[in-house]
Amino acid sequence: MSKFKKMSPGRFIALGFAFVILTGAVILFLPISHTEGTDVEFIDALFTATSAVCVTGLNVVDTANTYNVFGRTVVALLIQIGGLGVTSVGVGFILLARRKVDFKDRILIKEALNLDSMKGIVKLVKSILFMTLCFEAVGAILSFIVFSQDYPLPKAIGISLFHAVSSFNNAGFDVLGDFKGLIDYKSNILLNLTTCGLIIFGGLGFVVIKESIYKHNFKKLSLHSKVVITMTVSLLTVGTLLIKLTQNISWLGAFFFSTSARTAGFATYNLGTFSNASLFIIVILMFIGASPGSTGGGIKTTTAFTLAKSAYSASTNKHCGGFKRQIPAETVSKAFMLTFLAGSLVCLSTLILCVLEPRFSFLQLIFEVVSGFGTVGLSTGITPQLKPASEFVIILTMFIGRVGPLTIASLWSFKPMSSLRYSEESITIG
Repeated sequence: MSKFKKMSPGRFIALGFAFVILTGAVILFLPISHTEGTDVEFIDALFTATSAVCVTGLNVVDTANTYNVFGRTVVALLIQIGGLGVTSVGVGFILLARRKVDFKDRILIKEALNLDSMKGIVKLVKSILFMTLCFEAVGAILSFIVFSQDYPLPKAIGISLFHAVSSFNNAGFDVLGDFKGLIDYKSNILLNLTTCGLIIFGGLGFVVIKESIYKHNFKKLSLHSKVVITMTVSLLTVGTLLIKLTQNISWLGAFFFSTSARTAGFATYNLGTFSNASLFIIVILMFIGASPGSTGGGIKTTTAFTLAKSAYSASTNKHCGGFKRQIPAETVSKAFMLTFLAGSLVCLSTLILCVLEPRFSFLQLIFEVVSGFGTVGLSTGITPQLKPASEFVIILTMFIGRVGPLTIASLWSFKPMSSLRYSEESITIG
């Protein structure tokens, strides 16, 4: 017990996610979760559980046809836990039990949500749980209006609830069957905009949503919120234009993919038919991902903003910053480290898949890897055909992408930094 108390927040969070994934995998592996006459290999159950907890949406088996109502409910619960975060859910249960949230729990929440301080952290968790309930309730009602036209009442309710949870948590899972996603609804404006709305708000981050509600005026927002909102609008706009220019789809479809590529994973068109240019644009969007403290993954919008501003400041001999505020050097260093670790993970995973899956093209494989890392869930259609070893590679990639490369890297920091310092000497760069 003392070992757990002394454990660093990063290790605790990583182990928490791993425990939930393994528990979910065991439940999804049991026959009680399957449709009649269906067998599931444990590696497939583990893949599904990892994809759900890491709110990714990649699937090696069809969720609707493989799992029964109980199994799909388990998947939805795993998505909810993964989207909110293990620590937030745990604190939620503590609050329901009317117990006091201790200092250790507050540190874990601060680490999990990437917060700067622990001030008002319990109120923030309450707000997160309340906002999640509100967004998913509204999303379920709007989705029901659409699905009730095509399915019997009980099934329409189930699909609507699952879709709302999956959308707001940027998971990308669907229970419509046959891996077809939302292709049948590519022209349905209500469902497309409802799904996009849930994805966008889920990807903004709870802190940004709360601050925007209370402050209203953009000028009064913190630098973090300004960067998140600006980058979100910019990426959605540029992504829509580029996808429309490189692929013959509707403007609604281009906007949907620009939104979904930022870690959600829903598809209204078959990505296997997309041009290389469109797929490459989507890869970039997936790699950037959503924002810190949100339900999405990727290197995050704030990281991309910091990298761009840092490069601009270096070329113009100006301070790195934005919106009349300077970004600390420590933040810039962290952004470069995160991007380097993320890029290294993507390169290594892609290399391994190229060896294991020579039948697929390089673009298909790197698309799959970036989709896993960014916890997106979009695929060109090769996921169900992956070998068990390849599935395991994607499982690890999804896990690291959800927990965070920096958090994973810190797990091996057993000793404090040495006080020994050497004299400095410059090296030539570039």
